[in-house]
Amino acid sequence: MPKILLTALLLCASNLIMCFAWYGHLRFLKGRPLWIALLVSWCIAFFEYSLAIPANRISAGAYSVAQLKILQECISLMVFVPFALFFLRERWNWNFLWAAFCVLGAVYFIFRQPA
Repeated sequence: MPKILLTALLLCASNLIMCFAWYGHLRFLKGRPLWIALLVSWCIAFFEYSLAIPANRISAGAYSVAQLKILQECISLMVFVPFALFFLRERWNWNFLWAAFCVLGAVYFIFRQPA
Protein backbone atom coordinates (compact mmCIF):
# COMPACT_ATOMS: atom_id res chain seq x y z
CA MET A 1 0.00 0.00 0.00
CA PRO A 2 1.42 3.44 -0.90
CA LYS A 3 2.66 5.46 2.07
CA ILE A 4 0.35 8.39 1.38
CA LEU A 5 -2.72 6.13 1.24
CA LEU A 6 -1.82 4.37 4.49
CA THR A 7 -1.15 7.76 6.08
CA ALA A 8 -4.49 9.11 4.89
CA LEU A 9 -6.39 6.07 6.20
CA LEU A 10 -4.72 6.30 9.60
CA LEU A 11 -5.40 10.04 9.74
CA CYS A 12 -9.07 9.49 8.85
CA ALA A 13 -9.43 7.02 11.70
CA SER A 14 -7.53 9.24 14.13
CA ASN A 15 -9.67 12.25 13.19
CA LEU A 16 -12.89 10.35 13.75
CA ILE A 17 -11.67 9.31 17.19
CA MET A 18 -10.56 12.87 17.95
CA CYS A 19 -13.98 14.24 17.03
CA PHE A 20 -15.40 12.06 19.79
CA ALA A 21 -12.66 13.18 22.19
CA TRP A 22 -13.18 16.88 21.50
CA TYR A 23 -16.92 17.06 20.88
CA GLY A 24 -18.56 13.82 22.07
CA HIS A 25 -18.92 15.18 25.59
CA LEU A 26 -21.21 17.91 24.24
CA ARG A 27 -23.77 15.23 23.48
CA PHE A 28 -23.14 12.54 26.09
CA LEU A 29 -21.75 14.35 29.12
CA LYS A 30 -23.62 17.67 29.10
CA GLY A 31 -24.78 17.50 32.70
CA ARG A 32 -21.58 15.98 34.09
CA PRO A 33 -18.78 17.88 35.82
CA LEU A 34 -16.00 19.24 33.62
CA TRP A 35 -13.37 16.96 35.18
CA ILE A 36 -15.30 13.90 33.97
CA ALA A 37 -15.45 15.27 30.42
CA LEU A 38 -11.71 16.01 30.57
CA LEU A 39 -10.86 12.54 31.81
CA VAL A 40 -13.03 10.78 29.23
CA SER A 41 -11.71 12.99 26.44
CA TRP A 42 -8.08 12.34 27.37
CA CYS A 43 -8.70 8.60 27.47
CA ILE A 44 -10.24 8.74 23.98
CA ALA A 45 -7.43 10.98 22.71
CA PHE A 46 -4.84 8.33 23.63
CA PHE A 47 -6.23 6.15 20.83
CA GLU A 48 -6.20 9.08 18.42
CA TYR A 49 -2.52 9.66 19.12
CA SER A 50 -1.88 5.95 18.68
CA LEU A 51 -2.96 6.36 15.04
CA ALA A 52 -1.85 9.91 14.22
CA ILE A 53 1.75 9.54 15.33
CA PRO A 54 2.42 6.39 13.24
CA ALA A 55 0.63 8.04 10.30
CA ASN A 56 3.03 10.96 10.38
CA ARG A 57 6.07 8.74 10.88
CA ILE A 58 5.17 6.54 7.90
CA SER A 59 5.21 9.47 5.46
CA ALA A 60 7.75 11.70 7.20
CA GLY A 61 10.56 10.97 4.75
CA ALA A 62 8.44 11.09 1.62
CA TYR A 63 6.54 14.32 2.39
CA SER A 64 7.40 17.57 4.10
CA VAL A 65 5.98 18.44 7.50
CA ALA A 66 3.93 21.19 5.83
CA GLN A 67 2.42 18.69 3.40
CA LEU A 68 1.56 16.31 6.23
CA LYS A 69 -0.06 19.13 8.21
CA ILE A 70 -2.19 20.33 5.31
CA LEU A 71 -3.22 16.74 4.56
CA GLN A 72 -4.19 16.40 8.22
CA GLU A 73 -6.30 19.58 8.07
CA CYS A 74 -8.03 18.46 4.89
CA ILE A 75 -8.88 15.09 6.37
CA SER A 76 -9.96 16.78 9.59
CA LEU A 77 -12.54 18.86 7.72
CA MET A 78 -13.74 15.88 5.67
CA VAL A 79 -14.31 13.91 8.88
CA PHE A 80 -15.63 16.76 11.03
CA VAL A 81 -18.39 18.01 8.75
CA PRO A 82 -20.28 14.67 8.58
CA PHE A 83 -19.61 14.18 12.31
CA ALA A 84 -21.08 17.59 13.11
CA LEU A 85 -24.08 17.09 10.83
CA PHE A 86 -25.02 13.53 11.76
CA PHE A 87 -23.68 12.97 15.27
CA LEU A 88 -23.91 16.45 16.81
CA ARG A 89 -26.98 17.31 14.71
CA GLU A 90 -25.62 20.65 13.54
CA ARG A 91 -27.54 22.35 10.79
CA TRP A 92 -26.03 22.45 7.31
CA ASN A 93 -24.86 25.80 6.01
CA TRP A 94 -22.86 26.76 2.96
CA ASN A 95 -19.86 27.81 5.01
CA PHE A 96 -18.91 24.13 5.28
CA LEU A 97 -18.53 24.04 1.50
CA TRP A 98 -16.63 27.34 1.28
CA ALA A 99 -14.25 26.17 4.02
CA ALA A 100 -13.68 22.95 2.09
CA PHE A 101 -12.71 24.93 -1.01
CA CYS A 102 -10.22 26.95 1.03
CA VAL A 103 -8.64 23.80 2.44
CA LEU A 104 -8.50 22.22 -1.02
CA GLY A 105 -6.69 25.34 -2.21
CA ALA A 106 -4.17 24.84 0.60
CA VAL A 107 -3.69 21.22 -0.49
CA TYR A 108 -3.10 22.32 -4.08
CA PHE A 109 -0.50 24.94 -3.15
CA ILE A 110 1.40 22.81 -0.64
CA PHE A 111 1.65 19.78 -2.96
CA ARG A 112 2.46 21.58 -6.23
CA GLN A 113 6.01 21.78 -7.44
CA PRO A 114 7.83 24.99 -6.43
CA ALA A 115 8.12 27.55 -9.19
